[in-house]
Amino acid sequence: MRICGFTLFFMTTSRPHLFGLLAGLALAAGLCFASVTFTRAWTRISEDQVINVTGSARKDVRSDLAIWRAGFSSEAATLPEAHARSQADLARVTTFLQAANQHDFIVKPVQVSELYERIKTDQGEISRHAGYRIRQNLEIRSAEVDALPKLASDAVRLLENGITLASEGMDFIYTKAGEAKIEMMGEAAKDARVRAEQIAAQGGRALKELRNARMGVVQINPLYSTATSWEGNNDTSSLEKTITTTVTATFSLR
Repeated sequence: MRICGFTLFFMTTSRPHLFGLLAGLALAAGLCFASVTFTRAWTRISEDQVINVTGSARKDVRSDLAIWRAGFSSEAATLPEAHARSQADLARVTTFLQAANQHDFIVKPVQVSELYERIKTDQGEISRHAGYRIRQNLEIRSAEVDALPKLASDAVRLLENGITLASEGMDFIYTKAGEAKIEMMGEAAKDARVRAEQIAAQGGRALKELRNARMGVVQINPLYSTATSWEGNNDTSSLEKTITTTVTATFSLR
């Protein structure tokens, strides 16, 4: 029988000598087991010599697309009259937009609703049909992000023609956000490596290799805002924006 390089021969010997031989073999087996355990422990400790860091990147951008949503209503006693008035009002609104060099707009499907009025009778108040209202919504898009808000203010001039072009909101979009995210992921990864190198140097170590990296959520916020969310913010309310992203990386050490 062979145990850790020792061969055991059972021979006819005296009892004290046999006990000494067995004790020696037990000690050798213990040393063998300790050696294996130490080797495994050192391998595990060596593998644990890593550093985890989070790098970040930030970029200020200006929206390059504005989207203005607005609408107006036309009313009349009958549906054909309401439709004719709506078409005439739409023609005036179109002329107003084109005069401002705004040609990229979408006319949404109309919304028709009935009008009722409350009247008093001998039996009390009753509701009576009074006509129709046609709601016409538009979506105006422009790369002139500074001009479109001004146009929304100038729309008050349509009141002279009896048209109330009511604003329903304006979005400011940065259309190159996708390209910016890819660029910033690389910047955040570089920042993570620089941080890891600085930390390792303080402990007299050096980086060996990148073990893994995980990109964080991209946040698009109004300028100077630091708001975050798990899903990632995508601000459309402000003209000037800040895009931030993070990368968490693990490096092994020498």
